Amino acid sequence: MTPLLVSHRLAALYGARIEDAELLVLPADPAARLAETDCARMEAAFFSGDVFPDGSRQFFSAVRKAPKLKWLHAFNVGVDHPIYAELLERGVRVTTSAGTTAEPIAQTAVMGLLALARGFPRWLVAQRDRQWNPERKLLPPDLKDQTAVIVGLGKIGTEIARLARALGLTVIGIRRSPRRAEERVEVAPPAALRGLLPRCDWLILACPLTAETRGMIDAAAIAALPKGARIINVARGEVVDEAALLDALTSGHLAGAYLDVFQSEPLSPESPLWNLPNVLVTPHNAGAARGTELRVLEMFLDNFDRWRRGAPLINEVTR
Repeated sequence: MTPLLVSHRLAALYGARIEDAELLVLPADPAARLAETDCARMEAAFFSGDVFPDGSRQFFSAVRKAPKLKWLHAFNVGVDHPIYAELLERGVRVTTSAGTTAEPIAQTAVMGLLALARGFPRWLVAQRDRQWNPERKLLPPDLKDQTAVIVGLGKIGTEIARLARALGLTVIGIRRSPRRAEERVEVAPPAALRGLLPRCDWLILACPLTAETRGMIDAAAIAALPKGARIINVARGEVVDEAALLDALTSGHLAGAYLDVFQSEPLSPESPLWNLPNVLVTPHNAGAARGTELRVLEMFLDNFDRWRRGAPLINEVTR
């Protein structure tokens, strides 16, 4: 029986499904601490979504005190928080739930694209003001004549590409690995991004935050986009120079943006981004979906079985 750290809620709802494990249950009160004896015995841990954010400090405090910990599975996709580097340095294997939120995030990103393309921000203002104001002069261009560059062709970016192609957009994906035979999009390496920006009507960011992608979309990159281009960011706020983005949006160089992530979260109430008429803001919630919890659980259970058998793990993080 593997001593496994899980949340109070997960143990109550799904504990019976976790076979061959001795459940070490995190106290329901985030101010409480896991017993030192349990920390000493812990060999595996499941950082489930119900722990975040209120119980995160409690959870990782226990994990840091677990000298026998060998594997941790996280509900999230991004592993840019320093705790994951710390665990990897200790020799703890880390896996993520990459792919479990790909569909809802992609659908939300494309919702933002369609809303901006069709002029919904203006219509929503008119609805709020009870104004019947059809626009007959500035007609939006057809999407089938436009190009989307997607930075990051992982599970999220690939699903965005599929949906964008269905809308008639020409799609170019940016990633390190070359195009596979079954893929129906053009694929270019990160070094080619700057040269592609002048062709880009939609710059869609769906990449992880790494040393390479941090600040990738800086003032020069934004200036290289054609006037009237739009940016969609469902990656990480730190991928974009937010001050340069704000300047481009207020000056009219960029026609709009849909932003689910920001350099500092939560976004300050004083941020000008809230009030820009050409910007859609969501609170880092693009992946919210009722089915995500069960998808994450199934991935954890699969990986738990693999880990106990010594089989290759899904979504294992490498240094």
